[in-house]
Amino acid sequence: MRKTITAILILITTSYLAGSCNGADADGENKQETHLISDSTMQLLKIDTVRMTSVDDEVKLSGQVSFDDNKVVKVYPFSSGQVIKVNVSLGDYVKAGQPLATIRSAEIAGNYGDLSVAGNDVAIAKRAMNNAEHLFKNGIASEREYEEAKENYNKAVANENKIREQIAINGGGRTSANGTYVVVAPRSGYVVEKFINPGDFIRNDNSGDLFTIGDVSDVWIWANVFETDVAKIKEGYTADVRTIAYPDTVFSGRVDRINEVLDPVTKVMKVRIVLPNKNGMLKPEMFANITIRNNESRKAISVPSSAIISENGKNYVVVFNNQDDIKVKEVSILKTTRSTTFLNSGVAEGERLITSNQILVYGKLKEK
Repeated sequence: MRKTITAILILITTSYLAGSCNGADADGENKQETHLISDSTMQLLKIDTVRMTSVDDEVKLSGQVSFDDNKVVKVYPFSSGQVIKVNVSLGDYVKAGQPLATIRSAEIAGNYGDLSVAGNDVAIAKRAMNNAEHLFKNGIASEREYEEAKENYNKAVANENKIREQIAINGGGRTSANGTYVVVAPRSGYVVEKFINPGDFIRNDNSGDLFTIGDVSDVWIWANVFETDVAKIKEGYTADVRTIAYPDTVFSGRVDRINEVLDPVTKVMKVRIVLPNKNGMLKPEMFANITIRNNESRKAISVPSSAIISENGKNYVVVFNNQDDIKVKEVSILKTTRSTTFLNSGVAEGERLITSNQILVYGKLKEK
């Protein structure tokens, strides 16, 4: 630090000498530089004003990108069978109703076989009922025989309707009599998970899904909040999210939900952040660094962080009134967030500070 200050003093001295050498007017008379800071040095400095602002509170968290559960659907098979064809790949965009896969199922074929038998039973029962009705009206058969025939017909129709409902549950119009059925996308979105390939068998006891389709125009960030920071986070707070994949990009969202229960194992509270993802840059399972910010009701003196000079464990600023009235003041820092530093004391609202290249004059002022 001392070497840096010495070098800067040499630079200032050189600047003064250069100004002196160039100060001769047309008559050969020398004009002496009278300002504490020369005009050439002033061009290198930046001046800013001390302000009274709301104190920004920041909490640094880690988390993970996740789907918006309200925009994700898992696709399950209707019945067991063998996968004949898969129409999509992982990451494909699909529209609602678009075929995803074709499966041949013995159950579906059996349902159509049962439907055919049931249809024949209905036809036979109907003929028997019509015959019994004719005989009853002509006094040949009893009313009881007619009622039994009518009841048998109703049972046959009910059985046929039951089989039709089973077929409808198992895909309805997307099934065929040869036992194949087509799995379609229930909503538009991206295929974010795919668990089947042609030739795979789907068993009756398999409870797993075939595909997961998600709309990633919005995503959720689940952040981990340790117990020491629980009181610092509330719904509605602003959240800045960075990922390893895009370290220079900041995604802005807000705290949407706070779980009231801490995880018994990790001892963290989960906080959900809703984030727009228009370009689809954020992918589920990405690791995220989150900064949650809150503008508190209390106010404090704030200065640009670039105005602070730290030396020997103390912090200083350079107060600028004019080119001949410049002072170094020690300040007490309350907290620093991003590009702003909040102060407990040292300067007053409205004072002007040198916030860029102030080291050019700091050393000289400190020696006085």
